[in-house]
Amino acid sequence: MNLAVIGSGGREHAICYKIKQSHKLKKLICIPGNAGTQSIAENVEADITDFEAIYQIIKKNYIDLVVVGPEQPLVDGLVDYLNNKKVLVFGPDKFCSQLEGSKEFMKTLCKENNIPTAKFEVFSNFNDASNFIKKNGTPLVVKADGLAAGKGVTICDSIEEALKNTKEILDGKFQSSNKVVLEEFLKGEEISYFIIADKNSYQFFGSAQDHKRVGEGDVGPNTGGMGAYSPSPLLTTQLAKKIKKKIIDPTLNALKKIDHSYTGFLYAGLMICNDEPYLIEYNVRMGDPECQVIMMRLETDFLEVINYAVSNKLNDLKIEWSKKNSISIVLCAKGYPLHYIKNSEIKNLSNILIDQDNQIFHAGTYKKNNKIYSNGGRVLNITASHKNLMQARERSMTSIKKINWTDGFFRSDIGWKVINKK
Repeated sequence: MNLAVIGSGGREHAICYKIKQSHKLKKLICIPGNAGTQSIAENVEADITDFEAIYQIIKKNYIDLVVVGPEQPLVDGLVDYLNNKKVLVFGPDKFCSQLEGSKEFMKTLCKENNIPTAKFEVFSNFNDASNFIKKNGTPLVVKADGLAAGKGVTICDSIEEALKNTKEILDGKFQSSNKVVLEEFLKGEEISYFIIADKNSYQFFGSAQDHKRVGEGDVGPNTGGMGAYSPSPLLTTQLAKKIKKKIIDPTLNALKKIDHSYTGFLYAGLMICNDEPYLIEYNVRMGDPECQVIMMRLETDFLEVINYAVSNKLNDLKIEWSKKNSISIVLCAKGYPLHYIKNSEIKNLSNILIDQDNQIFHAGTYKKNNKIYSNGGRVLNITASHKNLMQARERSMTSIKKINWTDGFFRSDIGWKVINKK
């Protein structure tokens, strides 16, 4: 088969890495890709918001199947566009992508279908939002309604902070949002829970724990993710049953009832309070950096998994997982998540051990004159697997020290809550 992967981040490099292992693969292109995908696929430069340009690339390269990595083209309707052109594509349509594209859509669906989630109100007027904040007090979670690259959520501990963040969102800080969602703060343990779905059924596709805050000990502003590990030790058999029954099943059934069966990856960000799951957010794609750690643990041919999904035959497939722990530490450009250094050369990558238990997934990189440069805030994902999570983290740290990129920084405490308990 000839495949195209849309995107340029660490998630897309991890997807390409796993697809590349399939004996059924003939040709792999990545649109637009990065310096990492360039070594295992053919990068094709294009603006992923230009659907016609993507379609022309797909036609020119005789692509049989398209896998859409990032959320923006999904929310914008790339799947619908390609379906109309009779192109086989893996991912949810524009309507279902509102689960991530609109917090209001997701929360309303929860309310109408008794899916456990934090209490909330939606506002488009600052005065109304201000009255609500002053009446209810803090802690309070302030969320941009639309996409915000992982930076649209703030847990506010003071009324002043809540008012400031609310005003910024309503004043257009994020182009996708003219509404703000104000939500009660739930105290508990977080877990990322993934499924892969076709029109008839779905299967579990791994668990993970992300680290959103920029600073060690989970302090500072939110980011797109500073690191992750998989699997989550929180996920017991009993909790998995509750997640399926109370959250996943009613979500998929609600969409099916209105003739919008969900297909693709679905990522539930959950808060576990007193052994009960609450839905914090939905993402309509694999997480980043969660995808990287999950792909390290996947033992079934990934191209076969996607094939079964687009053929609506997931029920017929058994997906196998490694028993090892996997961890990914994100190496970021200094200044991230605000104004960060760009176009800085990264040396010593060839000195790093790369095998089935050790990988470097590129995110914000490009290659020029056989040298690799940074091009983004989150630059590299240093990923390792081991039966022991602490040993996996030590492997990642060893690789980072060998890279010794002076314009970068990272969190050395990824997995700290679990590792420190042992």
